[in-house]
Amino acid sequence: MTTAYITHPACELHDMGPGHPESPRRLQAIREHLTKSGHMAKLKQYEAPLVKREVLALVHRSAYLDDIEARAPKAGLVQLDPDTAMNPHSLEAAQRAAGAVVLAIDLVMTGKAHNAFCAVRPPGHHALSNRSMGFCIYNNVAVAAAYARAIHGAQRVTILDFDVHHGNGTEEIFADEPNVMLCSTFQHPYYPYQGADTVSDHIINSPIAANSGGKEFREAVMRDWIPNVKCFKPELILFSAGFDAHQDDPLAYLKLTEDDYRWVTEEVVKLANEYCSGRIVSTLEGGYNLVALGRSVTEHVGALINASR
Repeated sequence: MTTAYITHPACELHDMGPGHPESPRRLQAIREHLTKSGHMAKLKQYEAPLVKREVLALVHRSAYLDDIEARAPKAGLVQLDPDTAMNPHSLEAAQRAAGAVVLAIDLVMTGKAHNAFCAVRPPGHHALSNRSMGFCIYNNVAVAAAYARAIHGAQRVTILDFDVHHGNGTEEIFADEPNVMLCSTFQHPYYPYQGADTVSDHIINSPIAANSGGKEFREAVMRDWIPNVKCFKPELILFSAGFDAHQDDPLAYLKLTEDDYRWVTEEVVKLANEYCSGRIVSTLEGGYNLVALGRSVTEHVGALINASR
């Protein structure tokens, strides 16, 4: 069994302008750290395909898909929202990012890979069913969950989101779908200023105060994630893997370290082994200090590699 690593050169051509934190260098940093650690040689590498429109339509409204395609520029930048822009390569990058998770689901659900990590951008968990938001165009992890259910017949899918920002788009898309469980840790109060008041049996939000660290994060995972996932008994686990809760990240105020990302991955591997034959698909969300991002992804992916041995 192997860990699949899925990416595409187009994801490094998406560029929202000088100084934007969600930059192509993020994927370069990940690749460099995985190579230096020796992990890259242990991964089965794949190029992400283009996602099909009908797959995107599982979670996004048709009018929104039309709008994104129509606004994709032939030159320069087009601003979709205050934080998110498209250049001439962004549409393909977004289509490849969503295509990566589709391929990952196919590989994991058919047993061709034990688990998978999608090194893609733009990220996705802020994208709503009908609009972009917070650097995100298509909601990649939502596409993965919906595709696994629609095409592979997965009855219960769990999404675990440890990005420092709440995955409000994922919550909106699955708010009325009890067979998709979302468990999310995030700094609060902080962008997008949602999620802390959610009351739901299948949306399990764990707001964490600014300046909290690994102790508070681990307590939330053990208190909220582990027992709820055990009750839910998923057939597939997905990670919205944002690494911007790291203590060195410039965009937020939590104090996680690389050890915390390795720990949470190992804890989730235990759940996956117990309930869903180890099936895990992880897709990149945030993380904007390049060194911290590279090191954190290396720990996360290393735990996935160890699980597939």
